[in-house]
Amino acid sequence: MSDGTGAGDGWRGPAGQRRRFPGISSRAYEHPADRSALVALRRLSGFDVVFKALSGLLPERSMRLLYLSDSVRVSEQQFPHLHTMLLDACYVLDLEKVPPMYVTQDPRPGAMCVGLDEPVIVLTTGLVELLDEEEMRTAVGHEVGHALSGHAVYRTILLFLTSFAVKVAWVPLGNIAVNALVTALREWFRKSELSADRAGLLVGQDPRAALRMLMKLAGGNHLHEMNVDAFLAQAEEYERGGDVRDSVLKILNVLPRSHPFATVRAAELKRWSESRDHQRIMDGHYLRRSEDKDASVSDSFRESANHYAESVRSSKDPLLGLVRDIAGGVGDLGGRLKDTFGGGRAAPGKGPEGPGDAGPPSDGSTTAP
Repeated sequence: MSDGTGAGDGWRGPAGQRRRFPGISSRAYEHPADRSALVALRRLSGFDVVFKALSGLLPERSMRLLYLSDSVRVSEQQFPHLHTMLLDACYVLDLEKVPPMYVTQDPRPGAMCVGLDEPVIVLTTGLVELLDEEEMRTAVGHEVGHALSGHAVYRTILLFLTSFAVKVAWVPLGNIAVNALVTALREWFRKSELSADRAGLLVGQDPRAALRMLMKLAGGNHLHEMNVDAFLAQAEEYERGGDVRDSVLKILNVLPRSHPFATVRAAELKRWSESRDHQRIMDGHYLRRSEDKDASVSDSFRESANHYAESVRSSKDPLLGLVRDIAGGVGDLGGRLKDTFGGGRAAPGKGPEGPGDAGPPSDGSTTAP
């Protein structure tokens, strides 16, 4: 799809002058937590064996026939505006082979990119009816980002295992093993969504539209009743609010989900859109697929470790604040524990006034897209 133009060249499209990124590697926009979670997933005992076995057993041909027979394939004749957006997204991210895309009847807004041999993108009617043109451009770019990153394979296995876990629930050991894999896959997939959100922003190149999309996924098509800045303030309140008990509840609430919470995704995406890493990509300075074979695994580990260390250091979450204090050797640990669990405040001169006094957020950064 590349026309031979240089990195960062623009073209006149429906949204005006935008940039494209020839040869861009998914490593350029991937969230560090995405890479580290995938590495952890691959190291899970027995995962390689299960992966190889499922790769030959999953009914991919049946799945493709199902979409072909019971959904609408996007083309120049059907949903032509979505077809144009798909071609546009693949052009921006320089994805040579355009994946087939279908619209399926489902009132719930959602999208997914699945497939083992070749990715397939599926949009629900609920999503198509919910989003305006620029929001939809971001959503399509999000799914193309999944395709470029190779996420479709693991997403397909997650869908299969989630269904399979229900069928083997009566087998104690089998259920435990499958649920362990499902939990690990969900942990990775939640992180992969942060990467795909970044890809959607690179395609749409309209941060406000990307944030509106996430806000609509949370609150529906009521823009006149909602405000992006107030929505982002919710993410701030969610991160810093409560005590350690609330932190534990946050973990329990997110475990069964395939996607991070919408406010969290919005805050992560806003931070990245304002970061130096994002600006360098927009200026044409980014990792290319031709360099992937020379990528250092140890560098990826180091980057992921640095990201988590910075996340703990700057997080406003009460539990991580407590961990940070313990690691730093807080003198009055007993009083700190009492204040944290009891929801009280530390005495003057004995640590921060509250969880909100931690440092600024870091720049790091279906089913709904």
